[in-house]
Amino acid sequence: MVSANGGLNQQRVAICNAVALASLLNATLVLPRFLYSNVWKDPSQFGDIYQEEYFVNVMKDEVNLVKDLPSHLKSLDIEAIGSLITDADIVKEAKPIDYLTKVLPLLLQNGVVHLLGFGNRLGFDPLPSRLQKLRCKCNFHALKFVPKIQEAGSLLIRRIREYDTAQRMLDKQLVGEFLPGSLSKKHDSERGPSKYLALHLRFEVDMIAYSLCDFGGGEKEKRELQAYRESHFPLLIERLKHSKPISSSELRNLGRCPLTPEEAALVLAGLGFKRGAYIYLASSRIYGGDSRMHSFTSLYPNLVTKETLLTPSELAPFRNFSSQLAALDFIACATADVFAMTDSGSQLSSLVSGFRTYYGGGHAPTLRPNKKRLAAILSENSTIGWNSFEDRVRKMIGEGQSVLIRGYGRSIYRQPRCPECMCKTQ
Repeated sequence: MVSANGGLNQQRVAICNAVALASLLNATLVLPRFLYSNVWKDPSQFGDIYQEEYFVNVMKDEVNLVKDLPSHLKSLDIEAIGSLITDADIVKEAKPIDYLTKVLPLLLQNGVVHLLGFGNRLGFDPLPSRLQKLRCKCNFHALKFVPKIQEAGSLLIRRIREYDTAQRMLDKQLVGEFLPGSLSKKHDSERGPSKYLALHLRFEVDMIAYSLCDFGGGEKEKRELQAYRESHFPLLIERLKHSKPISSSELRNLGRCPLTPEEAALVLAGLGFKRGAYIYLASSRIYGGDSRMHSFTSLYPNLVTKETLLTPSELAPFRNFSSQLAALDFIACATADVFAMTDSGSQLSSLVSGFRTYYGGGHAPTLRPNKKRLAAILSENSTIGWNSFEDRVRKMIGEGQSVLIRGYGRSIYRQPRCPECMCKTQ
């Protein structure tokens, strides 16, 4: 049994890691459950987000899957018999040997183990090729969103593009039978289909508070972020008491500060995106709200979100279900003509870029700024000319845009180009 923590994307990774682990241990996997989080506040379970029968059917030849524990195990007190395993018991990025020595004996002795949390608790290497293949099959083939999410995702795509576009593999994989069709009769053959860029702008309060960076908001901002840290990150506060302070400028020069909306707009402008560009903003909980986004929307007024594209009644089934709302962002980002991220460490950005590599056919670019190099460029803002800025930004993005063969220890969900996933072996 696995009960996964985190939001939609962390849980998706946990599901596929659980499939690989079940195969390693030669165990039957109970359909993973999702832990309720005070951060995400979403009671959704597997079947509320993914198609259960489809998942079981795709994976049935690889792993034995059941929806519930068999009756003779349901009455057991799993914690009392020592079969409850938390994240404190397993190191991050654990190796197969860790599970074979710590978990397998309990499984054989008690007939059941329950992994609670299971956040990043299975490393990517070393891992047998067959288990990597299972991860790949699970993530890119077995996990399909439920029709309710597919239909709303298709609506998002159609309303951004305004009318019919060529149906692509990415669309088919993510919205299934709800493929975007013609929405408007105002088709202009000379203009062609409406293209859009999806932007995952990581500027939520939790991220910027944890970064310890200064974002120019003065004393009010400092007080707010410090209060948030004290309330939500007590371990960080304790660690800071015993460490040498690092200035905000040092953090920025090291590439540790989230990009602000202003900086994101500058990067897009430096890449040549014009004022008329349609931009879908994933996650609209931007710290500072509309006032913080003013400089961005002044430069790019055609900014839309799921909240502006869908009507209140269309959004109503997803209210209070943050993971289901995140699934709509996933669809809109993965199927975009261009996807841009401001933080490459985000699980959403990681999974979306992997999907675009796997199903994009080489025609689904992903833009990844190097925050350390961008900080160096922006530090010259009083002397650098616009042409030089453009050249350096385009070079930075161009170098980060190449699709790489998965390196040792790298995520197969983000970099599926490897023999175990999308590359054919000779």
